[in-house]
Amino acid sequence: MILILHNIRSVHNVGSIFRTADAAGVSSIILSGYSPAPIDRFGRARSDFTKVSLGAEKTVPWVYTQTLGPTLKKLRAAGCFVAAIEQDPRSQNLFDFSFPPHLSIEKVALVLGNEVRGVSASVLEKCDVILEIPMHGTKESLNVSVTAGIALFTLRNRVRQTL
Repeated sequence: MILILHNIRSVHNVGSIFRTADAAGVSSIILSGYSPAPIDRFGRARSDFTKVSLGAEKTVPWVYTQTLGPTLKKLRAAGCFVAAIEQDPRSQNLFDFSFPPHLSIEKVALVLGNEVRGVSASVLEKCDVILEIPMHGTKESLNVSVTAGIALFTLRNRVRQTL
């Protein structure tokens, strides 16, 4: 599974997601927009990142791209199924969604977006599906790092069921 983190502002959230991605067996992470990277602009390791990730940036390959559109186009051309996690009128329940038959986990790309604004409409248009985690309390959303954990492990399990 490929994980895409677009315009996530918090280094702590991104570091935490790296750690969870390692645990979930993510093959690579694509950072885009202003999402913080494990290294600073001078190529030095960020101690604030490593404190949260516990070094997962060394075990999960990652790349950075400023703009996401061309990357999503390349992923889809390579046969990837691109899913976003976002609350949207078109969203489908993450726990009820069925992937296309015989889809391998290596061909799933998951997009997570900004902590406040979520995944932009322009990015959602480039996805195969928009999924959401149903909320049952008074809060309308979860922290993006919590969402990543729920989604990564759920999608891994859902894809396994289609094989």
